[in-house]
Amino acid sequence: MDYDDYDLSLPIESTMGITKGLASYGDAHFSLFLRKAFIKALGYSEDALSRSIIGIINTNSGFNPCHANTPQLIEAAKRGIHLAGGLAVEFPTISIHESFSSPTSMFLRNLMSMDTEEMIRAQPIDACIMIGGCDKTVPAQLMGGLSADKPIFPLITGPMLPGNNKGVRIGACTDCRSNWAAYRAGIIDVEEIASINEELAPTELVA
Repeated sequence: MDYDDYDLSLPIESTMGITKGLASYGDAHFSLFLRKAFIKALGYSEDALSRSIIGIINTNSGFNPCHANTPQLIEAAKRGIHLAGGLAVEFPTISIHESFSSPTSMFLRNLMSMDTEEMIRAQPIDACIMIGGCDKTVPAQLMGGLSADKPIFPLITGPMLPGNNKGVRIGACTDCRSNWAAYRAGIIDVEEIASINEELAPTELVA
């Protein structure tokens, strides 16, 4: 076991991994000692903590169907990072969905950007994978990630599968407003608009 971190005569090189951005207690050795004590509670060894740390932003939320596949993407990213010799550590940020944000998702976009920036900057990560998919989430992550001034990699959740209405392919949210406008104009009836509602975003189905 390497005891250099306990040698008070050696300065802490706070340049990468677990030593990066130590909390300011006025004693860098104590800051590292305390940080390691807590993170070892999660099962990390000294060997694991000596590696470069790649953060993975987890934006999974029960109110964000666009990010429903985030857990699978996180596991795939972790495998790649670990195979390359790094240490993958996931952490949460705000998650925004267009139709579940009052009064509007744009109102929360800048807040998510600030959250993303500060969490990337504050935590001891050498680079960060940002998982997002909604049209407010990705810009928020890009703005925040670039401002944090660390290497970032956007990982997009991907498109939803389309549905079908009377043989015509439909999808959210391209066909949401046009079909609702047709319903309000009396062009389609209540049975059809209800059927369309079932098909606009059929990717995730919970019985």
